[in-house]
Amino acid sequence: MFNKNLKTFLTLIFSLSLFSIANGQDKLDVAVAGLSHDHIYLIMNSYQKGEVNIIGIAEADTILVQRFKKRYQLPNHLFYHDLKTLLQKHKPDAVLAYNAIADHLAVVEVAAPLGISVMVEKPLAVNVKQAERMVKLANQYQINILTNYETTWYPSNQESYKNIKEQNRIGHVRKMIVHNGHQGPKEIGVSKQFLDWLTDPVKNGGGALVDFGCYGANLMTWLMDGKAPISVSAITHQLKPTIYPNVDDDATILLEYADATGIIEASWNWPFNIKDMEVFGDKGYIQAVDANTLRFRENSKNNYSIYKAEPIEKNYSSSLHYLKAVLDKKIEPKNDLSSLTNNLIVVKILEAAKTSAKTGKKVMIN
Repeated sequence: MFNKNLKTFLTLIFSLSLFSIANGQDKLDVAVAGLSHDHIYLIMNSYQKGEVNIIGIAEADTILVQRFKKRYQLPNHLFYHDLKTLLQKHKPDAVLAYNAIADHLAVVEVAAPLGISVMVEKPLAVNVKQAERMVKLANQYQINILTNYETTWYPSNQESYKNIKEQNRIGHVRKMIVHNGHQGPKEIGVSKQFLDWLTDPVKNGGGALVDFGCYGANLMTWLMDGKAPISVSAITHQLKPTIYPNVDDDATILLEYADATGIIEASWNWPFNIKDMEVFGDKGYIQAVDANTLRFRENSKNNYSIYKAEPIEKNYSSSLHYLKAVLDKKIEPKNDLSSLTNNLIVVKILEAAKTSAKTGKKVMIN
């Protein structure tokens, strides 16, 4: 009788273990570097839902620390003044950076020698020098450095890519147009800490050109199979100089490829929030209208078809799922939207665009 009960008990434990694994309870242990990027609320919501374990938070701003302690009922022992001290006590699966773009390199310099991978919020770095240093550290210590864009996890973008690259529905890509932005960070009510560095030309590397131009550069590099453009030209404006006196708030960037053209329209002056992508081929056209909606037309048809994108596979459905799949070696980033190779090119495009806007000249990409 005892053996029978023991057998039943062990079977139950084994079944519960399988259930936990099947339901994604094998969660990542992450350390958070910085709380000043408002995208932090996405990871905190995941933490509240039990989708990730946050084992430490590095933040020197006591106001931010108290805000997050109160809002999310976080214990004191979770917080550290700096990342180095945190990583002396804990070894997470990865570090997630939610600080100013100019501080991304410092995060990597602390984590890389410890063999800890890093995921930063877009873009990768404020300039090419910093980005190349990050690439060197990633190679030296054999870690992953990934960049998180909201649009990476849009089913519409993933399905557009498959339609273009795998199904050849529109033929050869000839023109890409990406619109990104909103009414302005102050206008939509971002936090003071976020606004402070987002409108700082050193800490953010620029204004709307960087904040939203990076999305288009990222998507176009992906669609062009990881190739950098031949040249970059850009025009920027300060349409609201009293609100944003130190950075641009509107940018148009032109990318020249051997047989295609990319146009990036980034602004803090749109009448509404927009993140869409249009791709024209020699046989048709496809637009990712929003996160889930697609618009398609073949050159032999008179009408557009509008439809919802299919759900995408789990590993590409969110930054956490993707990060875990990369760390588990189920995905090799290569030219993925989050990959280091793609995002080094993104930083080169942004730096060239800033130079072009300043000089009024086309900038060649080496």
